[in-house]
Amino acid sequence: MDVGNIAIKIVDLTKYYGNYLAVDHINLEVYEREIFGFLGPNGAGKSTTLLMLITVLRPSEGTAYIYGYDIRKDPEKVRSLVGIAFQDPKLFWIHTPYEILIWHAKVSGYRGYKAREVVKDILTTFDMWESRNKKAFELSGGMRKRVEVAKVFIQKPKIAIFDEPTAQIDVSGKHMIWDMIKGLRDDGSTVILATNELYEADVLSDRIGIIYKGRIVAVGTPKELKDTIPGGDILEVVYDGVLTNGLIDRLRGYSEVSKVEIIDSMIRIYLNKVEELLPRILEDLIKNGVNVKSVNMREPTLDDVFIHYTGSRIKEAV
Repeated sequence: MDVGNIAIKIVDLTKYYGNYLAVDHINLEVYEREIFGFLGPNGAGKSTTLLMLITVLRPSEGTAYIYGYDIRKDPEKVRSLVGIAFQDPKLFWIHTPYEILIWHAKVSGYRGYKAREVVKDILTTFDMWESRNKKAFELSGGMRKRVEVAKVFIQKPKIAIFDEPTAQIDVSGKHMIWDMIKGLRDDGSTVILATNELYEADVLSDRIGIIYKGRIVAVGTPKELKDTIPGGDILEVVYDGVLTNGLIDRLRGYSEVSKVEIIDSMIRIYLNKVEELLPRILEDLIKNGVNVKSVNMREPTLDDVFIHYTGSRIKEAV
């Protein structure tokens, strides 16, 4: 990707809760007008990092600079540049979506007719115009989430932050929000996306930082991260029978094979030139009494990337 100006520079950013290290000396640069995805499981440190960036939490060590403003020394300047949709909607339960968004429109500089117009457009886009006068406590979880996310699209800040933006949102709503986030980036905002959804990170992010146990363990474009997986192809064989150590060693011995994993009743092989090697692998398995039930060939996914760097699947990680 083309590297632009640095919008956010994070330097040794660290947060302790008592003796618990929630964010562990993160160093990172986020470029202007990119969508940067923090990908990690719940509890990895994503939300804590975001709360420090918007000055809600004070770092235990280190700092970050938002367009040159230090989050420790210039919190008011920083807050004027950022907008965030929280993971858990921050709504007053007796207020309506219309009242909430009108207030945000006025705070963002809209007045009179213009405020009413932008709120109507957003509520219509989010398929909530008919529910505009319902109290927040009457809304479903997904509708409350839509209101929370809509606030950022009204504000259109220089730094737009979305913490799990499509949690509880239906499929059509997810695609609509993804398109709007891309549009926000295209209109000039720098976007930070925190998510534990692999597909969401893959389709939205210009670059991804994998965060695990409070640390950034890998950074790159989705393609760059997938290309770091040893072997350009993945072969998965579901089988019945017993795999001897000798057979496993034979599979690992092929020069085209970089890694062999045994997962329950599946062999996962990371390799190059899968089309050429597949007949030889199947012949080895069958000769050794292994019943091959199915074969699947594919390219690495972000799930494979996450496993490679952390040793866990993202949904299993704690």
